Amino acid sequence: MLDCLKTISASPIASTTGIIRTTTSGRTRNIVRSVFSFSFTTPIAAIIPTRTTSCILFNRSKHFGSCSYFSFSSSWYPLKNTYNTNISISALTTTTTNPTTIKMAAPSNKKYVDARPDVEGLTKRRFFFRQASDIYGGAAGFFAYGPPGCAMKNNLFALWRQHFVVEEDLMEIEDTCIMQERVLKASGHVEKFSDFVVKDSLNPEKFWRADKLLEEEMEKRIAGTQDENLKKEYKVVINSADGFDAKGLVEVFEKYQIRAPESGNPLTEPVAFNLMFPTPIGPVGGEKGFLRPETAQGTFLNYKFCKEQNGERMPFGIAQIGKVFRNEIAPRAGLTRMREFQQAEIEWFIKPGAYDHPKYCEIKDLKICLFGEAVQLAGEEPKAVSIQEALDTGIIRDANQTMGYFIARTFLFLVKIGCNPEHIRFRQHLKTEMAHYACDCWDAETLTSYGWLEIVGIANRSCYDLNAHANATKQDLKVRETLQDPVEVDKTELTKESAKLIMQHLKKAGKPTKEALEAMDYESLRALQAKADAGEAVSVTVADETHEIPAEKFKTTTKKEKVTTISYTPGVIEPAFGIDRMMFSVFEHTYQERPADPNAAADAQKRAYLRLPANMAPYKYTILPVDNKVKRHDRFASVVKQLKKDFAVLNCAGTLDDTGATIGKRYARNDELGIPFAITIDLDTFELNAATVRERDSCGQIRVPLNDIPGLICKLFEGSLTFAQAQKSYSAVENQASQLVGIAVHREALSVSVKSDRSCCAGL
Repeated sequence: MLDCLKTISASPIASTTGIIRTTTSGRTRNIVRSVFSFSFTTPIAAIIPTRTTSCILFNRSKHFGSCSYFSFSSSWYPLKNTYNTNISISALTTTTTNPTTIKMAAPSNKKYVDARPDVEGLTKRRFFFRQASDIYGGAAGFFAYGPPGCAMKNNLFALWRQHFVVEEDLMEIEDTCIMQERVLKASGHVEKFSDFVVKDSLNPEKFWRADKLLEEEMEKRIAGTQDENLKKEYKVVINSADGFDAKGLVEVFEKYQIRAPESGNPLTEPVAFNLMFPTPIGPVGGEKGFLRPETAQGTFLNYKFCKEQNGERMPFGIAQIGKVFRNEIAPRAGLTRMREFQQAEIEWFIKPGAYDHPKYCEIKDLKICLFGEAVQLAGEEPKAVSIQEALDTGIIRDANQTMGYFIARTFLFLVKIGCNPEHIRFRQHLKTEMAHYACDCWDAETLTSYGWLEIVGIANRSCYDLNAHANATKQDLKVRETLQDPVEVDKTELTKESAKLIMQHLKKAGKPTKEALEAMDYESLRALQAKADAGEAVSVTVADETHEIPAEKFKTTTKKEKVTTISYTPGVIEPAFGIDRMMFSVFEHTYQERPADPNAAADAQKRAYLRLPANMAPYKYTILPVDNKVKRHDRFASVVKQLKKDFAVLNCAGTLDDTGATIGKRYARNDELGIPFAITIDLDTFELNAATVRERDSCGQIRVPLNDIPGLICKLFEGSLTFAQAQKSYSAVENQASQLVGIAVHREALSVSVKSDRSCCAGL
C-alpha cells in the first residue's frame, strides 16, 4: 500500500536515453507520468518477469503525439531506498516490470483551490473572460470572452472539428436558438426539464438548488468526521443527489436535518423549477417559444434530411456547435454554471441494439478511470480499467462498443486540449438520476477547485427523441434497410375488430389513435399487448394528449412473415461537450507559477503562466524588440511587417509587444497569455537577418534566420517538431532576462514528474 510521495525526474525526453531516479521510503513506485500510470510493488532483490503494453507518452507540458511511444526497462539497486530506471525512446511498445494495480485514494484538489484566486485574477486581468455588462454591474450567469479567450475558444472548436467531425466523418449543421413550444413539448422538456429548488421558510428570497445544497452539506460532514462508515454513507448520498425526486429529497433532508445554510431556519419542500427561458414569437406573441436548452433537438429535427444526404447509410453522425440557454437557479463559480453557454454535440445514429463500432479496436485497450454505478452506491473510489474490460464486466451497459469508443475518444480529446489526464474520470449516471431520454449515460469529469466538474455527457438516448417527434408530427423518420436474403419475422398488427372498438370508445380521438397504433413498430405493439394481457389499460399519446384504451378492447395479432426489407427508428449515442466548462478546466489545469525570484519584494506579483498546448494558445507567437533602440531602428517596422505577412500566409496569429517595459517583464506578461514562442529582435537582427526564438515552458532560446522563423514556429505548434529538436538545428542563446523569468524551469519542463497522490487511478 502507498505510504509516501514519489517524484520522478528524467533527462530531456527528446534525447535518445535518459535516467530516472526515484526516491521513496516505501516499495511502491510510480515510474512515469503518462496516459497510463504504471505502478510497481517489488522486493529489491527479486527476479522479475516483464510484459509488454502500449501507451501514449505525455510530458507535463507537451503531448508528443498519438504516434509517439516509449519503452523502458528497470533494474533495482539497494541504495538507501533510491532506485534507478533507464529510459529509451522506441516505437509502439512499453516494457514494464511486474505491473500491479494499486488502489489509490481520491486525488486532492487542494492545488486548484489554493490557485483559484490567482487563476481568476489572471483570466480577468488579461480579459480571457469577465462578467457580461460589467460596467452596469452585470447579471449572474452571463460572461463575455475577450480577445485571448475568444481566440482560445476558436482553437478549441477547430481541434474539436478535426478530432471528431473530420476523423469520424460527421455531418455538421447549424440550427436556430429559438424553438417552438410544440417541439420541446414533444421532446419532454416542457414537462421534465427541471431542477428542484428549496427556500428558507422564513425568508423566501433565499433559495438554493436542492441537489447542490445536499451535496455541499454532505461534503462538510465528510470533512468534519473521522468515522469511515459515516464518510462512506455521505459519499453515497452525494453520488445519489442528482437522482432524488421531490419525495426523496424531503426524506433525505429530514433524515440529516438539513437547514438553511445562513440562518439555520427550516427549508420549504422542494419545488420543480423549469430551466427553459420562454420567449414570444412574432409581434403579438401569438406563438410561444423557448430559447433552446440543448442543441440536440435541432439535430433531431433535421436528421431526416441529413439521412437523405448520406444516402440512407447507417450508422452516421451529425455534429452541431451553438449557444444554449438554461435559467439556472443559482448560477455561480464562473464558467461552471452559466445561463448562456456553448455546446458541441454529436448525435450518432445506429440500428437499435447494433452497438458495434468499426474503429473500436483502436481504443479497446485504453485504460481510463471509470466511476461505475455499483462503485458509487458502495461509496468506493473509482478505478482504472480498459474499455474492453469495462464492456466484458458490464460496467458499460449492453456491451456497447459505441459508448466505449466515444468515452475513449473524449478522453483523448480532453488531454489534447490541456486537461491533466490524471484528473479526468468518467462517472456513470445512477438509474435514478438519468435524464428522461437516456437509458445509459456517462459524464466526463475533471478535478477542479470546485471538486469534480462535469464537462462532457455521453448518453445512450435510444430511439426516444425520434419516436417522440415522429408521433407528434406524423412524419416517417424510420430507416428502411434492404436485406441480402429474406428473413422471417414476427409481424404484429392491430386487429380490425380492435381498431373498430377503439374508434367507438375514443370517438373524435379514435381515428388519430388508431393511426398512431398502426404506425407503431412491432415491438412496441407487443409491449402494449403484454399490458393488456395483464389486465392493464393501454395508454397512447397523440398530439400531446394521452388516451386510455381498456384492456378488453385492445387486441393484436402476430404472424410469421418473410421480408426482404426491414424498417426501424435509429437509436442515438450522444456525446455533448460543455465548451465553457472545458475552458475553465483548461485554465485551472495549465496554470503554473515560476519559482520565486529570491531578490524580489515580498508582495511582488507571482510569475504565473498558462502552460497551454501550443494549438490551444490564443496566439502562437509574440514579437518583442529587445529595447527602445531596436524599436526606433529604421528597419524594425519592415522586419515586423514581413514576419507578420509570412505568418498570415500560414494562418498563424500572433502579437507585437513594443511597449516600454523591460524585456523580462514583457516575456512574463506574454507567458501569462500562454503564448508558446517569443521572437526577440535586437540590433544584430538588422545586420545578420536573424532573431531569437524563446520557448515559453523551458525559457530556452535559439537563434534563427528571419526567413526560417514562420515555418519553424508553425512546425513547433503543430507538433511535427519539438523545441529540443530545433535546438539541435540552431545555435542556443544565453539571455539573462529570459533565464531570470525561468529560474529552474528548464529542468522541470524537460522532466517527466509524477506525484502518485495526484492520480485518481494510478494503478493501471
